[in-house]
Amino acid sequence: MATPSDTLDLRGLKCPLPVMRTRRHLRELVPGTVIEVETTDPLAVIDIPHFCRSEGHELVASAPSQAGGHSFTIRRGETASAD
Repeated sequence: MATPSDTLDLRGLKCPLPVMRTRRHLRELVPGTVIEVETTDPLAVIDIPHFCRSEGHELVASAPSQAGGHSFTIRRGETASAD
């Protein structure tokens, strides 16, 4: 599995903020970069995978986190919008 280059801590944020902040962060990265996103929003388990599919990113892994909540490992897509 790919090793994340950094962790985006979005614990405590509610929908739609986890997706919005993940989008903004990924736009700053070069394609192929892998990050880990930590969330506590229960809707993130639906929203983050949908965001990855619709924006062209790869959801490498998704699992409940040790701290409560959920952890997502995402690889920035090649064709994802960089606007």
